Amino acid sequence: MYSQSKPGNLALCRILDANLDRAREGLRVIEEWCRFGLSSIALTEQCKELRHKLAQWHSSELRAARDTPEDVGTNLTHPQERQRLGIQAVLQTNLSRVEEALRALEEYGKLYNPLMGDAFKQMRYQVYTLESALLFQQRYQKLLQSLLYLVTAPSDNLFSAVEAALKGGLSLVQYRDKTADDRIRLSIAQKLCQLCHQYGTLFIINDRVDLALAVDADGVHLGQQDVPIALARYLLGPQRLIGCSTTNAEEMQQAVQDGADYVGVGPVYETPTKAGKAAAGLEYVRYAAKNCPIPWFAIGGIDANNLGDVLIAGGQRVAVVRAIMQAEEPTLMTQYFLSQLVYRQTNHIDGKPSKVYV
Repeated sequence: MYSQSKPGNLALCRILDANLDRAREGLRVIEEWCRFGLSSIALTEQCKELRHKLAQWHSSELRAARDTPEDVGTNLTHPQERQRLGIQAVLQTNLSRVEEALRALEEYGKLYNPLMGDAFKQMRYQVYTLESALLFQQRYQKLLQSLLYLVTAPSDNLFSAVEAALKGGLSLVQYRDKTADDRIRLSIAQKLCQLCHQYGTLFIINDRVDLALAVDADGVHLGQQDVPIALARYLLGPQRLIGCSTTNAEEMQQAVQDGADYVGVGPVYETPTKAGKAAAGLEYVRYAAKNCPIPWFAIGGIDANNLGDVLIAGGQRVAVVRAIMQAEEPTLMTQYFLSQLVYRQTNHIDGKPSKVYV
């Protein structure tokens, strides 16, 4: 182990001390959200265990090297440090801070103690795993909170309709376009993803795993004829959401078994979005209400007039296309759907919603 007697060794100790502080502080910020924001025992314990491992290396010799008044970096800052745009920004900033600090500890630690390099290398990999788990939990929690799911349809007013729905409180959007050229789809998906994330809304791509990766979407929604869920998971990694359309009990059970994070249940009613496909009906909604162990969304021809029947059948989350995309006032229609869904979930009652005028 190095002695602090030489100037170079003192600088080394200061580097290690500063980065141990930086890593421990960043982990504490992340841990607080895991504990109070996500209520995740597993993630909270992961953060705490990493902090304790770091503390074991934070010796009195390293602390004694600290000289804050003479540290030229204390006054360095960046305009982005003055504010955070949301929880996700707080978490991402601190995850990056921890990872960078661990890399510095790994490299400089090799000069201080032969065991440090490997120890901090392993911790850095653990933080990468924590980052993936944390990002998935963030997305999954928002999925659980989402009662209304907008699936887009090609439209001249696509962006304005989606933004109007976002202003109404929408928290889950899927981009669906079966006919446009890939270049056009990529451009639209990029703009929609940016728009949704500005509102803190989950953004899902229909069918296309490659597009989901290209635009950094929150996940992908697969049909029965699309790539298997296992392959999508391999390509997307563990941090993104995967949904699956199902039309009957067997397809639902298979999707759950294959690892889908949520499923679509329908089409409840015949719809031009699924031309030629027979309606699964309210009976399938009733089955899902009793048997589906993961989040599910009733979908297919649901509008303001039949929403009450879907709710009575046991639906708690619904996905819509035309009801919002073709609404004269997408914001008001979104608010109406959400009010009915929240009211039913809060009061646990059956009954048709009040008539809507939009």
